[in-house]
Amino acid sequence: MQTTHRSALEAKHATLDQRISEETHRPMPDAMLIADLKKKKLRLKEEISQAH
Repeated sequence: MQTTHRSALEAKHATLDQRISEETHRPMPDAMLIADLKKKKLRLKEEISQAH
């Protein structure tokens, strides 16, 4: 079950990474949105490391 949970967290992490990339490449990126997405990504990274 840990593997499934970790895989789900990694998928969410990759999705956030993609959203950050898309937002930064827009003509007028929303800095607040990018900061929020990066915080969420960091939290997920911490949770993934704890799921080891």
